[in-house]
Amino acid sequence: MKNLSLPILIATFLVFDACVKAAEKVTVKLTVLNSMERIAQNQEPVGETQVHIKAARNEVESFQVAVSAIDENIKVVKVAVSELSGKDGKISKENIILFREEYVRARKSSPRAELPPGLYPDPLVPFINPVTGEPIEPRSESREKWGAPVVTKGFEMYAVPFDVWKGHNQPIWVDVHIPNDTHAGIYKGTFTVTLKNNTTASVPVTVTVWDFTLPDGPTHKNHFGTVQNAGRFFGADPKSDKYRDIAMRYCKLMAEHRINPPLPRNLLPSMNSDGSLKITPEHHEALKKFIMDFHVTDFEIPRAPVKDATTTNRDKAARYYQGYHQYLKENGWDKRSYIYMHDEPNLKENYEEVLEHGKLAHQAAPEMRCLVVEQTYLQDPAWPDIDPAVDIWCPLFSFIDRDSINAKITHGDEVWSYTALSQRAPRYHPDYEKVKSCDPPYWHIEQPLTAYRVPTWINWQYKITGLLYWSTVTTVIDPWHNPAFSHFGVHFNGEGYMIYPGAPAGIDGPVSCMRLKNIRDGMEDFEYFALLEKSAGREAVTKIVSTVAPEWWNSAKDPKAFNIARDLIAEEILKSKK
Repeated sequence: MKNLSLPILIATFLVFDACVKAAEKVTVKLTVLNSMERIAQNQEPVGETQVHIKAARNEVESFQVAVSAIDENIKVVKVAVSELSGKDGKISKENIILFREEYVRARKSSPRAELPPGLYPDPLVPFINPVTGEPIEPRSESREKWGAPVVTKGFEMYAVPFDVWKGHNQPIWVDVHIPNDTHAGIYKGTFTVTLKNNTTASVPVTVTVWDFTLPDGPTHKNHFGTVQNAGRFFGADPKSDKYRDIAMRYCKLMAEHRINPPLPRNLLPSMNSDGSLKITPEHHEALKKFIMDFHVTDFEIPRAPVKDATTTNRDKAARYYQGYHQYLKENGWDKRSYIYMHDEPNLKENYEEVLEHGKLAHQAAPEMRCLVVEQTYLQDPAWPDIDPAVDIWCPLFSFIDRDSINAKITHGDEVWSYTALSQRAPRYHPDYEKVKSCDPPYWHIEQPLTAYRVPTWINWQYKITGLLYWSTVTTVIDPWHNPAFSHFGVHFNGEGYMIYPGAPAGIDGPVSCMRLKNIRDGMEDFEYFALLEKSAGREAVTKIVSTVAPEWWNSAKDPKAFNIARDLIAEEILKSKK
């Protein structure tokens, strides 16, 4: 018996040591990130250990949780956020939407990119198909028996289950919508991840609801293009019901992100042969419903659909504009509409066209507003001055000039801003020597997410009242696998689209992305500015906005700066209510 005691002791020690090591093994780690951060797949997760977000009523606030495999590969089979409970009520699960962040590869750098090529989280794959209301099943193949045909089920893009390899991350995006009837206060819940072996990991979630409410539609005017390319990815005929349903879902997604969706062309009045307007009652009622349901605050109306509108068909075009303005006025839409008259008139003859078309529109309907995508100063002193024709100027981010903007505003015009590609200031910029090497916030995947949030802050600083982007659904080869828009052979990753086609996830409609979410947050920030301005005046807002965006060429890139400023504005709004 004495000879056996030493081996038994050794074996007991080895078993005990193995148990201790097993207990010390960390399988999964959860790291909380804010909505302006990104985490690479193999990056060391650095962030918070609990969620704390703040929002007004009728606002959507987001957070991220990076799921990281520490000591071994893991498979996640479930992700959930509980109901959020507070002293005076609850925020139900129906108001909490979860997405898995998919990574896309930027193979070549966009011009003036701030970040290198590589994999970036961007498209947000929902856990629940928003069209069917069912979970999205992963793609699988099976046979009933050997030799039988292969049966394929599910889809390439899905949210859960997912694998995370040791030393890697998979971030989850969470949207929390605060309903209008939510009482101000603190609401708490839990974010939980369940692994295949039934191990769970959780982080606490705290939501502070502020005692004020955002309006339904955007205060900051905007135009983000059409959705006419959307059906291409779904094999839908533009004249089919399927196409119209898909297009309507794209419009709904835009509205949910405080972007004015384009009015459906099939619902707009058409033109009779003499230029007068043909209004179909059923189309008119459907248009009214569209504007009301999607909280459309401003919109484009079509240019006169005739050739030679300023010459041989001038009378017909004038009758069209006259009738259209009357139609808009009768429905209370005249102050919210504009003619998108010309996009970047870069030639002398383009300037002459703008001048003639603006004269035509204003003679037919003096209160009709005309928008031209052009800077607020002359491109060439030898060209005609288009000021009489333009009511809304829309310069590129890098073409912004404060003095000429102020002059146009003083004159009674409105100024918007817009971005496309990555152009710097032109040589004819009034302050060219100062700004020629400066970069505004370009909108490409390899830019910080703050680039998408900050434009409304800078616009406030310059008294710019609108934001324009040329497209959210431009045609690229396949945005999920090749996110580059090519312009004269130059690649711009993410250019011209903020919405992914849902077809690879089995969704007959759109899929949002992290960039679009940050544009939405910027639009919501502007609602805060407008609310505080009403109670405390413009200067009170500008003082805080200046800590983030003192000028176009110098804005914050640290997410904390935005959150600190937003908290300050909220505090001032709350003070004004007492």
